Amino acid sequence: MDGYFASRMHHQLRDHVREFAESEVRPRIPAMEAARSVHHDLSRLIARQGWLGATISKDHGGLGMGHLAKTIIIEELSRVSGAMGAMVQASQLGVAKIVHFGSDEQKKTWLPAIAAGECLPTIAVTEPDSGGHVLGMSATAVRDGDDYILNGRKIFVGNSHVGDLHGVVVRTGPGSKGLTAFLVESDRPGFRIGEQKPTMGLHGFSFGELHFDNCRIPAPNRLGDEGDGLAVAYSSSVLYGRANLTAVSLGIHQAILEETTRFCAERNRYGEQLHELPSIKLKLGALQSRLMTARLAAYHAVHLLDQGLPCDAELMNAKLVNVESAIDSARNAMEIHAAAGLFTDRPIERYLRDALHLFAPAGTSDIQLLRLAEVALGTAKGQWSERLSDAVRLEAAV
Repeated sequence: MDGYFASRMHHQLRDHVREFAESEVRPRIPAMEAARSVHHDLSRLIARQGWLGATISKDHGGLGMGHLAKTIIIEELSRVSGAMGAMVQASQLGVAKIVHFGSDEQKKTWLPAIAAGECLPTIAVTEPDSGGHVLGMSATAVRDGDDYILNGRKIFVGNSHVGDLHGVVVRTGPGSKGLTAFLVESDRPGFRIGEQKPTMGLHGFSFGELHFDNCRIPAPNRLGDEGDGLAVAYSSSVLYGRANLTAVSLGIHQAILEETTRFCAERNRYGEQLHELPSIKLKLGALQSRLMTARLAAYHAVHLLDQGLPCDAELMNAKLVNVESAIDSARNAMEIHAAAGLFTDRPIERYLRDALHLFAPAGTSDIQLLRLAEVALGTAKGQWSERLSDAVRLEAAV
């Protein structure tokens, strides 16, 4: 990692997470790939390391180390298992809503539990008929005395099957001011989790469905005021989602390079190592260049975020560059491996499958390009990083 951004504390954190990932996560990968379902025990073990508290202040039991530290944690886990990196990044989305919108009581109740690994949080926004169109959601919450009654369905919820506390954005009225967020405990009557479906990649991670059928929620479980739901959804996606998915992509990209260079050193063609062939060396150079560029984009964006500086465009670009370059490098790696890459005794095909999972969440590449075009044209609408900069600065500094 570039010394411009990193401190000794960050280097020590990287070493610690890498050692854990190698000793505790890597041996479990064959079982996760075979089961193709969520790995509850490993998710809990990772949570107990305290890493979900990277952006939680020390006053609330967290590490108080900010977004760069969070990026390092997710990257190093993803270098070994994209699924477990995804588990941590999804949990961090659940952290964001409480850090930025939670009441004092909600923060005192939930943040220490999350930081200690006793609670895995989620955020649930997407619905079957609206997709990424947040204002198109139809799940509802209706006030009933001191409670709200929730009805509806959410899909593609990260950590759906291991989550203890779901941050749910639903409709309480019309228009953009008619969305409100709530904290819903997983044991609430009227709440249930949909059947987990097998996926192409990220085996060990779950992103499934949540169902609400007259689920009664106390009014103190509301996050912020009625009408704050859009801000909860967007800020979590922009400030955390894009940065987190950038980190998962970066870890997978690093693994792609390491595995491919190892393969090229093992294989001989025409009396010399595979990487001596000019066509192969050119591809390896492209992998190295992409990874270096992706890492700079990732670290620069979260460095600005930790400083409380406007960085929406940098976060968009980091997600775009990292996801696209990881997918491109995975394809090049598969070309280098040729037929050998099609067998599951080597992880390169897993890296390709996992990398493709990161394209859609927090905005596809087309969405990032459209928003970056608005930046270029001077028509961008505000900056979430600027609106919430005080809270970001505080959590990173404490």
